[in-house]
Amino acid sequence: MSRRFTPKVVTANDLRAGDVIYLTADGRWSRQHHEAELLEDEAIADLRLLMALGHGDRVVGAYLADAKPGPNGPEPVHFREAFRTRGPSNYAHGKQEAAANV
Repeated sequence: MSRRFTPKVVTANDLRAGDVIYLTADGRWSRQHHEAELLEDEAIADLRLLMALGHGDRVVGAYLADAKPGPNGPEPVHFREAFRTRGPSNYAHGKQEAAANV
């Protein structure tokens, strides 16, 4: 018996800035997890990942990450992905640079 598909988002790292980014439904890359396209069909998720892998001039390390629906968009399921949404682990740059995030 096959396993039930867990919803996913496509995530990668921006090749130039190194930031964590997410593929949106309209094909943009966003630094905000809640803007990511929540993929609830395995075949579509695989196609979106292939599309992301074709963006080698923009992203590196694209993969499918488990997610769940939330009130403002997809939310991470695992600690690792929740940690990645917060930006770099040092406070000198990236998403954590803003005082509101410190």
